[in-house]
Amino acid sequence: MSLAFLCPGQGSQNVGMGYDFYCQSDLAKKYFNAANEILDTDIQSIMFEGPEETLKQTQYTQPALYILSVIIGSLLMENGLKPAAAAGHSLGEYSAYTLAGAFDFESGLTLVKVRAKSMQKAGEEKPGTMAAIIGLDDQTITELIENVSGTVVAANYNSPGQVVISGEIEAVEDAMAKAKETGARMVKQLNVSGAFHSPLMNNARDTLAEMIDSIEIIDSMIPVYVNVSAKPVTKADDIRFAMIMQLESPVLWSKTIMNMASDHISHFMEVGPGRVLQGLCKRINRSLETSGIEKWEQLEHV
Repeated sequence: MSLAFLCPGQGSQNVGMGYDFYCQSDLAKKYFNAANEILDTDIQSIMFEGPEETLKQTQYTQPALYILSVIIGSLLMENGLKPAAAAGHSLGEYSAYTLAGAFDFESGLTLVKVRAKSMQKAGEEKPGTMAAIIGLDDQTITELIENVSGTVVAANYNSPGQVVISGEIEAVEDAMAKAKETGARMVKQLNVSGAFHSPLMNNARDTLAEMIDSIEIIDSMIPVYVNVSAKPVTKADDIRFAMIMQLESPVLWSKTIMNMASDHISHFMEVGPGRVLQGLCKRINRSLETSGIEKWEQLEHV
């Protein structure tokens, strides 16, 4: 079996996430304690107890997801389950880099902290939103958003017939209306604090790039298939470039999974909360083998 770890992004969080790992694992305790210091906040309480509205804030959601994915992936590898490759959806790509050995837990979390805060700030400076469009092909959506005035772009190519758009609020709402008129099966505005993976994030890029340049990144032990190209990278310079470009570029998730399958990955394991990525894998190719680990009891079973 050729295994890949998949690390989820924003939207997969839930109150209570990680509590069972904290109770059962010394490594989890060590990472949670380090996280409280790095973030200068009680991230454990936010993850374990909520409230949900606080956990949903970008500055907390992104570190929370990173922490849990890295804990789960690290425990799996400690127990002999070694992936041949990794990928992460948006924020999840940072978890994938850590599990691939490109940088350590602390460096990755420092990057995620800066990424989350700079994205939240960019969202306040240039208000925007995102919306999922289901039931239209990529080309139709491309043509549709070209006919909208204002800034709106395709942000996530999640699976065939599922694209997320991102941009200025009025432009996204206009595109949503046009999608409905064109015959989209479902159009849903997302509960996010900004227009992620769009030009409205450019204010966050310089801050993040400065932090990326300041930390030690080494060649990864396994390939990470990156959002911006859907191709595998291992070299430190390529990893830096992909992280900087990712803020304003679309997430090529559907193509990423197809490329991994073409490269003989036979099993995709989602490491982190929720089942979003398992669901997308099945929509991309129903024959793909998928599983997920989000609870301690699942890890024990594996």
